Formats: sequence, structure tokens, C-alpha cells
Amino acid sequence: MSQPSVSPFRVIDLIRKKRDGGTLSTAEIGYLVEGCTLGSIPDYQMAAWLMAVVLRGMTREETAALTHSMLHSGEVLDLSFLPAKKVDKHSTGGVGDKTSLVLAPLVAAGGLYVPMISGRGLGHTGGTLDKLESIPGFRVDLSVPEFHRVLKACGASMIGQTEKVAPADRKLYALRDVTGTVESPYLICASIMSKKLAEGTDALVLDVKTGSGAFMKKEEDAVFLAELMVETGELMGKQMVALITNMDQPLGRMVGNALEVQECIEVLHGGGPPDLRELCLHLAAWMFHLGGVAKTVAEGKQLSGEIIASGKAFERFRQMVELQGGDVSTIDDPSRLPSADYRVDVGSPSTGYVSAIDCEQVGTACVILGGGREKKEDSVDPAVGIVIHKKIGDKVAAGEPLCTIYCHSDAHAAHARKLLEESYTIAPTPPAHRPSLIHRVIHKGEH
Repeated sequence: MSQPSVSPFRVIDLIRKKRDGGTLSTAEIGYLVEGCTLGSIPDYQMAAWLMAVVLRGMTREETAALTHSMLHSGEVLDLSFLPAKKVDKHSTGGVGDKTSLVLAPLVAAGGLYVPMISGRGLGHTGGTLDKLESIPGFRVDLSVPEFHRVLKACGASMIGQTEKVAPADRKLYALRDVTGTVESPYLICASIMSKKLAEGTDALVLDVKTGSGAFMKKEEDAVFLAELMVETGELMGKQMVALITNMDQPLGRMVGNALEVQECIEVLHGGGPPDLRELCLHLAAWMFHLGGVAKTVAEGKQLSGEIIASGKAFERFRQMVELQGGDVSTIDDPSRLPSADYRVDVGSPSTGYVSAIDCEQVGTACVILGGGREKKEDSVDPAVGIVIHKKIGDKVAAGEPLCTIYCHSDAHAAHARKLLEESYTIAPTPPAHRPSLIHRVIHKGEH
């Protein structure tokens, strides 16, 4: 991308136009994205425009134009050399949300290619790259040729965003992070979709979380974002589906990087917690359906179960780990993964039933232990985390452990323990309804 010789627009006019509720043209949005990427537009002006978007919103056309400009601010991977369809999945983030580590090898074992460019933990939510890096030696910083090689060899590869993929997103996100403009659904959509479309995929399955542990606490907000992303992807020629899924409690039983890898290995061996296993099967079913391997979602779900039962999904995960430099002995024997020896139980204050869990506080407790980042530059301890024993609807006796903290000392545990104690609500009677795993499916065709 080269510096334009003549500026066709004045940035202040574009800021005012959006501030006053106007609609920017494709050319105007392209000019802003190009100027941000090149550094020719100062950060303070881009920040002002971002805040105007937060306050005034964007049209569907503006959102698609922003996504397109961010996508083409850098390299769009060409995976046409791979013979089968390329399908990916993206989650908006949650606590204990580890499905990518199951889905990539599972769907690859079913004959599709899964090129996954993933992210790190953000606030109280965990990140796929942090989980993978808890496997000793695992490299997430592959070059594009290395990424191609791993994909060709085993059908799946999971890496971080390269310098050349959607550079506008890196610059805009850094600004949003420090200017209170992260929450805009239009900016979230453009950020996610520009990176995901840069992977060269044919189809994308979105897992949009809602509930106390999600960024979108209200279901109507999650649905709005999901519809926006589905429509944006379809406008750019991709097959799309979005599932609105529950994040009112952690997914599975493990929260923390190495612990979550261990739980994924359990699922790949046919075990694991029922909610995690069910969500993985359902997301994989949609990936197989959009990828043309399964005629229906039901057929895709059955295929997913068969592939796990055969051991092929685990073998594909093991192969991917080995190809990306990881120590496969830790996959064969998960007790060799990083582990914290000091453990603290969090007991129930009374006898009754778990009626609610403040899921975000559980995620925050894990961050406090060192399992996530409060600031972008923070390091992550792969060994620490939380094992959940009781979930919504479960009966519990006074003093019985609700969860167990895995940490290195009492000092690390004290603050996290207080948060976890506060996060559980115990009632004398069972809740009227247990939270449903999948709330809605947003798709043009079969539901």
C-alpha cells in the first residue's frame, strides 16, 4: 500500500460527518483505513472517528466497506492449492472456551482444511494461542510458508496473526483498547471478519457467546452482532452461520491454559464434560455441513462423533502439535503438561443448589492467578487455573468444594478465592431452568 500523492478528503470532515450521524462512502472509509495503516492520519484523529462510530453506529454497507478495507490492508492468504474446502470457526470469547483445540483436528480428520488464525486472552476471557503455548515447544508464530506446509500435511494449523495479515486491525484495535471504543458491534465485526477472511476460508462458523461471562451480556446484543457478521461474510462471498451459545457459566470444568488443553484431550478421547463435548459436536457438524461433507447438520454431528470414537481426531491433533514443534509426550500423557502443585478448595457456604455463577468473576479470578492478562504486555502462567466441581442446578452440601484453585502459593490464592466465593449463588431449591447450551442459530438456509 503506497502513500497517496493527493489527499481526496479531509479527515476532520469525515469525523464530523460520522459524529453528526452521516453515512461514509466506501472511498471515505478506505481513505481512513489506508491513512491509519500508513500512519499518515494521526492517532488522535482516528480515535475521534472511532468514538463517533461508537456513538452513532454504522450502516451494513459501511460495516462491509470497513471490513473490506481492513482485509485488504495487508496479505490475503491464497489456499487454492489445497484440494478440499477451507472452513474455520471463531468464538467471541468466554471462560473455559476451548473448542478450537478440538474442532481443528476433528474437522481436518473429516476431510476439510482448517486454517485457524487465533488470538490471545483478552480481559477475563481465555485465548487459543495461550492454551496452545502451554504445550512445551508449540510454535504459534509460523511463517506463511510454514503455515501452508502444516495445513497440507495434516489439514489443520493454528497460528497467531502475522505481521502482514490485516495490519489495519492491529493498529485500530490498539487504539480501541485505550480509548474506550472496544464495545462497538460494528468495529468488533470488522475486526473479527477482516482477520478471518484473510485466512482464505470458504466458510466460517461463528460461536457468539451471551451471558455473564461473555462480552455481550444481553442475548439481543449477541444476536445483533451475529447477524451483522453473517451478513458481512455473505456480502463477501462466504458461507456463514452463527450460533448464539450460553456463557452464564464456564464451558466444561477447567479454566486455565494447561488445564484446558488437558480437558480437550479428554474430549478427543471420547470423554470430557457433557456441555463441552456437545458444543464441539454441534460446531463441527455445522463446519462439515458448510464444507459440503455432510448434507445436513444432523449428519455432520453423527460424523463428528464417529471420527472422535475412531481415534482419528486425537491422532490429527497429535500430528499438528508435532508439526508445530510441540512436545507430543505431553499430549500422550497430559500429566506432563505444566501443573501447579498448590491447591485450594473453595467450599460452599451452605447446603442447597447452585442457582447462578458470575462467570466473568471466575475468568477474572483466573487472570489474578496469572492465567490471563490484565494488560497486553503481561505474561501468562500456563500451570495455574480453576477446576469447577459444581455448576448451575447441581446440589451441594455446606463445606463441599464448589471449585478448586490451582496456584503456587497462599498469596496467589487469597484474592482469587474471595472472587470465586462471591461468584456462586446457593439457593435452597433447584433453579427452575438450567441454562440451554445453544440459544439460536442464524443462517440463511437450514436451521
